[in-house]
Amino acid sequence: MIDKTALIDKTAQIEENVEIGAYTAIGKNTIIRAGAKIGANCFIEYSEIGENCRIFHSASVGTEPQDLSYKDKETKVFIGAGTVLREFVTINRGNKTDSTIIGKNCYFMACSHAAHDTRVGDNVIIANCSSLGGHVEVGEGAFISGNVGVHQWTRLGKGTMTGSNSMVGMDIIPYAACSGQRAVLEGLNLVGMKRREMTQEQISQIKKAYKILFMSKLLLKDAVAQLETYQSAEIKEILEFIKNSKRSIARP
Repeated sequence: MIDKTALIDKTAQIEENVEIGAYTAIGKNTIIRAGAKIGANCFIEYSEIGENCRIFHSASVGTEPQDLSYKDKETKVFIGAGTVLREFVTINRGNKTDSTIIGKNCYFMACSHAAHDTRVGDNVIIANCSSLGGHVEVGEGAFISGNVGVHQWTRLGKGTMTGSNSMVGMDIIPYAACSGQRAVLEGLNLVGMKRREMTQEQISQIKKAYKILFMSKLLLKDAVAQLETYQSAEIKEILEFIKNSKRSIARP
């Protein structure tokens, strides 16, 4: 199932039932796991592609970071099982942390980009032409709409929703929705929470945290202190996210 025009480097490992299309190049230190399907005119190097991934034509995975500090390190990209990369997706390998990691069952739509050292959780959807800067972290189940730019070192929490044409430069707390040229919070991603089959009690706890953090007129440190008295796992998750923020968190 490997087209006769495909170029496979001698260091590459190709497992069973892999399809590789015409004129695709599989470069150095690459592993293609069983059942993966790779289209025509792709370029993949220094990467591990998980089982049953689908990579459509003209995608580029594992190429050098677009980072002037990069000095020919042999870093990697790891793509989780079942992830789909559509046409012209680009994913650069790591630099400072040695790897770029994309989770399982993600869906990168055409022309989207993940820069060096990004960390993308499982079941993340990134729509057309959106771009993740270096060292960006995207939590499990997040949805990023089209033409979104995420500034380097920014974090999008679990279950977040980012509106189209947004520029995200501050951390977005888990389960929130955001949008804007300088993205601000627009409330909670209630649709996403219901799709995740979260209980009404879990959703209620997240609403409570949002109200105390952003609608109580408390200073952030005082709102956090008040929320620390709650035992909800969801509230603890949001508080931990806030405490680990380096870029500060976006607000309404």
